[in-house]
Amino acid sequence: MNKSRRDFIKCSAAGALASLPLGWAATASADGPDEKRTVAAIGVGGSRAAYSQGRFIAHKAAKLGRMIAVCDVDVVHSSEFNASFGNKLAMYGDYRKLLEREKPEIVTIGTPDHWHVPIAIAAMRAGCDVYCEKPLTLTIQEGIQIRQVVKETGKVFQVGTQQRSEDESRFLKAIAIVQSGRLGKRVNTHVAIGDAPVGGPFATAEPPAGLNWDMWQGPANAADYSAERRKDFRWYYDYSGGKMTDWGAHHIDIAQWAMGHDHTGPVRVSATGKFTPLVPEKFDWIAYLEGRATLPNGYHTASQFAITHEYADGSVMTVHDHYRSADGKTDFPNGILFEGEEGRIFVNRERLTGKPIEELTKKDQADLDEAVVKLYGGKQPGNHMKNFFDCVASRGTPISDVDTHHRTMTCCHLGNIALMLGRELKWDPDKEQFVGDEQATALMSRPRRKKYSWKATT
Repeated sequence: MNKSRRDFIKCSAAGALASLPLGWAATASADGPDEKRTVAAIGVGGSRAAYSQGRFIAHKAAKLGRMIAVCDVDVVHSSEFNASFGNKLAMYGDYRKLLEREKPEIVTIGTPDHWHVPIAIAAMRAGCDVYCEKPLTLTIQEGIQIRQVVKETGKVFQVGTQQRSEDESRFLKAIAIVQSGRLGKRVNTHVAIGDAPVGGPFATAEPPAGLNWDMWQGPANAADYSAERRKDFRWYYDYSGGKMTDWGAHHIDIAQWAMGHDHTGPVRVSATGKFTPLVPEKFDWIAYLEGRATLPNGYHTASQFAITHEYADGSVMTVHDHYRSADGKTDFPNGILFEGEEGRIFVNRERLTGKPIEELTKKDQADLDEAVVKLYGGKQPGNHMKNFFDCVASRGTPISDVDTHHRTMTCCHLGNIALMLGRELKWDPDKEQFVGDEQATALMSRPRRKKYSWKATT
């Protein structure tokens, strides 16, 4: 390693900006090899970002494996992450170079949502097992693609929907109660995930030094830089799906699992709601996503919504920014309400409540604990990352597998498409296609910038 690169690794992030070009790749020898699996972190967030879940999951993986490399399109973030490992990691600005040169056994992905699938596919094709933050997909078609690649490569893939493992097993207990029949034979579900912010138009500016803005945008349509577009990407359909894919990826996942729909989906979806004031009435979202229409630079995902998913067995799941029952007696901004003819329960990350919970005997509690272990594949839940590493060792299927998460994300995307088109949609969950609706079908996928496009098959 030459002196300038060695000095870069040792210096602060501020000093790094002046010494490293955007196409950089800095390497450093790590400690001697051991028996732990090698890990590389792609997308780690940091002081110039609003979301740093990528950094958190990478550090969790590092406790169970041996971190050898980091990749981020922002040199400041890579430098900050590397400093937490004594500046011993190889650093990259392009994940493709990292995969080619470092050949890690495991990759964690914590990039903005629109980069999840292309990076995950490349990592699996390079021989890596993958832990990827939620929401996994930007479109329904991406979910179909990545499910195919997982099957073809045989790689272990865990999605970061930690409610399946953690939160004191509240969600697993709720699932077990619903599936036990305590609430009745047919259970309907009401989900609240919070409203989305309204903001903009925002001024554009030159990207900060050390950020490869073109690569940050990747397969999405090119746009001028603004701090809000980068930090608050969740509120731009270019890169994410608003609250539907943010919190929906968590709560819809639990709701569908409890209802027994985690390997299928709804047959009919309807929606009412509001987009932010920046979006005109009857806006052509297909033209926008294809780059033929524009919006001011500001948040434009749905800010308020009420969506109804109807299933073939007659059950219903509704999704709201804020749930209020027709009689006004039930009101909550975030959580899941399961209702059956024999009772109802409510669950979120703070509590699991309802008469069926209060009436549990000691034997019922023991039976419930046993049912939770069974749901979790015969093991005690509690550590989502450890579940992934255990499955890497056993080559088993992790608790947040690709297929069920794809079905969850399909529900999220169906809700957004119903909001965009403003009409009821008919969906065939077996064929995974819309019934007689060309416009909805067009929104199952997105055009990609050619230089960042990818193929699902080799």
